[in-house]
Amino acid sequence: VQLVESGGDSVQAGGSLRLSCAASASGATYKSLCMSWFRQAPGKERDWVATIGTYDTTTYAEFVKGRFTISRDNTKNTLSLQMSGLKPEDTANYYCAAKWGLCSSYIPSAFPYWGQGTQVIVSS
Repeated sequence: VQLVESGGDSVQAGGSLRLSCAASASGATYKSLCMSWFRQAPGKERDWVATIGTYDTTTYAEFVKGRFTISRDNTKNTLSLQMSGLKPEDTANYYCAAKWGLCSSYIPSAFPYWGQGTQVIVSS
């Protein structure tokens, strides 16, 4: 499975961005993947942001609840992250990640497939 993110940009605080992730898996395969977004700020560990399961069940980190929305399109093999109310502390490289089966873990090492990342910069 190959993943390619896009949509990162520089925005003002309070602004919005939509990140996308395109997966190389076939349609039937993509539907079986647990998909997540992570982020990593300079000098910090990679943090889990949000996850969407094979039945579109979503979970979010507390720091993005109510501001970010994760979604997937199984007909296009894509993953999205709609971000609003952006804050300077949201500045990071954002990565999409995939694993087979249930979304039972939110730690980076549980995800074998990663994109290259897309940079989001939020200025105050």
